[in-house]
Amino acid sequence: MVRWNGVRWKQSGVRIEWAVMSASVAMVLVLSGCAGGGGKIDTKIGVINSQRLLNETSAGKKAKENLTAFSKNRQALMELEEKELRRMEEDFTKQSSVLSPAAKRDREEQFRRRMQEYQQKASELNREVQEKQKDVLEGFRDKIETVVAKVAKRLGLQVVVDKSKGGPTIYHEPDMDISGLVIEEFNREYP
Repeated sequence: MVRWNGVRWKQSGVRIEWAVMSASVAMVLVLSGCAGGGGKIDTKIGVINSQRLLNETSAGKKAKENLTAFSKNRQALMELEEKELRRMEEDFTKQSSVLSPAAKRDREEQFRRRMQEYQQKASELNREVQEKQKDVLEGFRDKIETVVAKVAKRLGLQVVVDKSKGGPTIYHEPDMDISGLVIEEFNREYP
């Protein structure tokens, strides 16, 4: 059995990163026809900005509005709970000087339970918002993939990559961006 110390794990991780990066560079070179002695592969590549698609398509705007409304609704529920907790705390502070030690303990316990319920509810509502966001964005992404494929086939593109922030594209020629065409097609199909 081989045991790895922290330094060897790091070295191994760096080797894996370089191997992945080298394979990616080799794939790009092959796709662009720059590698190897064989015949040149002529690949047409397009680029989209999925964030722009979300912001500029009718369906994307509707999806964002729905998510915003859903989030605001959940936020309003939490604000009501917060007000109730503040009211309970203020009442306790005002009455604490006249309460017996047993009544104080009861009120503190009641407040602690309500605070726990609030935290659980907040966690649950956050999860609901995240699930709703995931569902809406996945549905939107499915539609985008369909429309991008249609536009790409029409243009004779073989590969389309996303240039959104955090996407795999670092640089591209501006004329490779097909986002405008995709937005037009998307708005026709999903008004």
